[in-house]
Amino acid sequence: MRRIDLRGQNVEEATLNLALPRAELDIAAAIEQVRPIVDAVKTEGMDAIVRFSERFDQVRPPALAVPREVRRDALAQMDPELASALTEAADRARLAHRSQVPPGATVDVCPGGTVTQRWIPVRRVGLYVPGGLTAYPSSVAMNVVPAQVAGVKSIAVASPPQAAHGGWPHPTVLAACELLGVQEVYAIGGAQAIALLAYGLTDDAGHRLTAPVDVITGPGNIWVQAAKRLVLGVVGIDAEAGPTEIAILADASAEPEYVAADLLSQAEHDPLAASVLVTDSPELADSVDAALTRRAAATKHAERARQALTGQQSGIILVDDLPAGIAVINAYAAEHLEIQTVDAPGVAALIHSAGAIFVGPGSPVPLGDYMAGSNHVLPTGGTARFASGLGAMSFLKSVQQIEYTQAALLQAAPQVAQLAQAEDFPAHNASVHSRHP
Repeated sequence: MRRIDLRGQNVEEATLNLALPRAELDIAAAIEQVRPIVDAVKTEGMDAIVRFSERFDQVRPPALAVPREVRRDALAQMDPELASALTEAADRARLAHRSQVPPGATVDVCPGGTVTQRWIPVRRVGLYVPGGLTAYPSSVAMNVVPAQVAGVKSIAVASPPQAAHGGWPHPTVLAACELLGVQEVYAIGGAQAIALLAYGLTDDAGHRLTAPVDVITGPGNIWVQAAKRLVLGVVGIDAEAGPTEIAILADASAEPEYVAADLLSQAEHDPLAASVLVTDSPELADSVDAALTRRAAATKHAERARQALTGQQSGIILVDDLPAGIAVINAYAAEHLEIQTVDAPGVAALIHSAGAIFVGPGSPVPLGDYMAGSNHVLPTGGTARFASGLGAMSFLKSVQQIEYTQAALLQAAPQVAQLAQAEDFPAHNASVHSRHP
């Protein structure tokens, strides 16, 4: 891995962006490439979906909607131990996500005047589960469970058709959907899937085949993310998730083999995955580099990992001390952040920008990918400065309900009149005073 030496330099967060390793993703250019796909699905419907499936997935699915018997067969054929692990992962996620649902509250703002805060689930959601280099049954759980916890009644999952599986999505994805009680699963991937979810589908006679959704969530490649940006406003989206990232803040107390193993765990995802170590210990950096070289050469996805670890998005950053390392970490705003230092919980409390924080040597990122109970759909590319990971709140709307008695309205009328006059809105004042001539 390349070294970035920030020792002796200004490490204020505002000055660090140009020095930190980042993947280069041109979403704007990708949008112009996917725009014709989204428009074609919107206007041509099934003809466009079939055409793009054959073009991009090299297969024509037997049907757009995956039949229940196909999903049942996939679950029946799933390894029982895998099904058990997936069930446990979903159960833990359900427990953790329940704590995210806020209670409603009513506040008496004056005698006879109340404002009630209500949290209402969106009506219908579309969840995208990628195909790509592998299958992601865990992503089914990470998207479906928080939607169910939030109280969403209508859930549609889209996942790419695969020639190796008869034109249906990967069997483990179908099995996960069946296990979690998803009633709608569509064999469609890429930008065309996002368009289908956003606009729905009707047949030539005008009959509705698939209803549009209110919110689309889920990871995917740059084309999927570009399509999500394109339909934003028609629907809500969770985020534009890029390639996975791990940053590790470590001092001399860290175990080099643990750090190397964790950096490699994310590098095997994708050639564009980012693995970043921030440390004030050159000795640890050397030990991690050696361990990482050895481990990467022996791993199953060695070439994929090599490209990720040697890419411009990865590196080892040397800093003068732990406070400087904290500044770098906060500026980087990693999707996944591990703290492997003395007093890791205390250091974690100083982090304000990260998608998820994994504290101490017993909390590696792969635990969060599958079994921690947290969600693995997290903000990438530095967006953790202002964005949150997927959760129950992603599927809830905040609605304020106002109720005043006539007497309370009369009491507020003079103040309304003053503000309406200041803003030159006499009809506002008339609206209130029409109740009290």
